[in-house]
Amino acid sequence: MAFAAAAAPAAQPGGSYGQRPQVRQFIAEMVERHGFVARELRKLFARVSYQPAVIRAMTTPPEAPVKSWQAYRALFVGSDRIEAGARFRETHGAALARAAREFGVPAEIIVAIIGVETVYGRNMGTYRVIDTLATLAFDFPRRGEFFRGELEHYLLYAREAGIDAFATLGSYAGAIGIPQFMPGSYRRFALDYDGDGQPDLQGSAVDAIGSVANFLQAHGWEAGQPVAAPAQVSGERFRALADAGIKPLYRVADLGSFGVKVADPLPPEAACALVELETPGQPAEYWVGLQNFYALTRYNRSSFYAIAVLELARAISPGSP
Repeated sequence: MAFAAAAAPAAQPGGSYGQRPQVRQFIAEMVERHGFVARELRKLFARVSYQPAVIRAMTTPPEAPVKSWQAYRALFVGSDRIEAGARFRETHGAALARAAREFGVPAEIIVAIIGVETVYGRNMGTYRVIDTLATLAFDFPRRGEFFRGELEHYLLYAREAGIDAFATLGSYAGAIGIPQFMPGSYRRFALDYDGDGQPDLQGSAVDAIGSVANFLQAHGWEAGQPVAAPAQVSGERFRALADAGIKPLYRVADLGSFGVKVADPLPPEAACALVELETPGQPAEYWVGLQNFYALTRYNRSSFYAIAVLELARAISPGSP
């Protein structure tokens, strides 16, 4: 679950995080809300390190230069991910079938999300999560409130799981494990799907499979329904739909009156959005996204991301809806 941000980095702080008033206030809140021991948290924050590389990555994340759909697609729907996805599906077929049955999310969608996120656990991140979240919580003002919440969740997760808070590595945004869950999502949606007694999204592909399916179901995935279909547009009225965003606010039955023609049959009464995928110097590509498309954007709030997941899923399992 990547985060794109555009904000000037904060000046590099001096001294220990443990000495800063904002951190002391955070510690006091953790003591009051969750029964942490202040002395232990002060010791923890004395060891936390400011990470300028995290600020640089959040200000200009690796995916930021990719402003075109075709470039983005090439990055995430290449032969490497397709071949690795086919192997992952074969290896974990039983868990994927179980998740599809229990949550209504097709196996190929689960596989594609894990492929886009980490190439099936190959790239889970190299940043120490506690350092990342503290840096973003206290030195990235634009998203500071959000990341203080994620830092709170991470400390709770570490306590609940009985792990060293300094042991976990993740992305430059603090996302963890094979499916790249932020700590809040980890605590809410991670499952012990392999039955060993504890959710482990870093070491268990089976836990990751169940957790991805659980997340999508909780965010409105509709079993047995399509995700999106390519579309053609004509005239000017379609712009009202394209400019309305990715939330499904229109009916499929009304698309024709806006000059939108869908390539595949979709339920006429289904809610939908018109998705515009732009590539500089080329005509834009259009898709009609339904509720399941919108559910994919709850994992990563990007239409590029959702369609890349769909196309990777179809490449891994030709003939899938």
